[in-house]
Amino acid sequence: MPTYVFIAIILVVMLLIIKNIRIVPQSYAFIIERLGAYATTWQTGIHVKLPFLDKVANKVSLKEKVLDFPPQPVITKDNVTMKIDTVVYMQITDPKLYTYGVENPITAIETLSSTTLRNIIGELELDATLTSRDVINTKMRSILDEATDPWGIKVNRVEVKNIMPPEAIREAMEKQMRAERERREKILIAEGQKQSDILVAEGKKQSKILEAEAAKQARILEAEAEKEAKIRKAEGEAQAIKEVQQATAEGLKMIKEAGADESVIKLRSLETMEKAANGQATKIIVPADFQNLAGVVSAISEITKK
Repeated sequence: MPTYVFIAIILVVMLLIIKNIRIVPQSYAFIIERLGAYATTWQTGIHVKLPFLDKVANKVSLKEKVLDFPPQPVITKDNVTMKIDTVVYMQITDPKLYTYGVENPITAIETLSSTTLRNIIGELELDATLTSRDVINTKMRSILDEATDPWGIKVNRVEVKNIMPPEAIREAMEKQMRAERERREKILIAEGQKQSDILVAEGKKQSKILEAEAAKQARILEAEAEKEAKIRKAEGEAQAIKEVQQATAEGLKMIKEAGADESVIKLRSLETMEKAANGQATKIIVPADFQNLAGVVSAISEITKK
């Protein structure tokens, strides 16, 4: 065999080997068929297939996919037609089942999602449909996940993206919401007025209490001042009486020291009574020995005449 033929054969073999080398990227899987039948599943890494026998039947992405389906017409339990669009988050868990389980899996999931949504909404009334998104999401995820298991697909989440009721229903809902907002506004205004009246009444009450307390304190202080004035007046009168008594005592002491006898003392008493009679007094107390005092006065008169 010529050398160039041998070299040509080697080059062809090398080209065939190089051509049949495959590198599987991360998060991907290759389905390999041999002579038309499933042979194996290649995971991430480098692989070599047999020339003319093996074929890469499908390249499957293992990443989570987001399927945003167009709005689907549904009818509620109370016969209201609306449109609802959903978003399905799915992930391929078995590339073999995904490849051979169902024809066009994405279309199958869309159709299954649409029929499941119609069944769920058909059991709910309009108000429950608008307020039960979590219930709808949970039921759809459970049903879709169970139904897609034979296809090698796991449904992670289902979200109701938008609910679009008819125009007439939307207008009625807007009117209802507007009326509800107006009702709440009136309630808030009435509640605010009520609180304002309560605060005003409470303020008046506190004001009257403070005024009464101030008047009470004023009366107490006035009574204390009057009491203090009376005490000072009494103390002054007592002091004056004390001083008069001291002066009288001093006068008697001086008379006694001057050698005045009893007759002089009685005469001084008579003069004192005379002054008292000429004053503003309405009562005069006459001493018990007034007769003796009168005798003394007669004796003094006789002496004067002589």
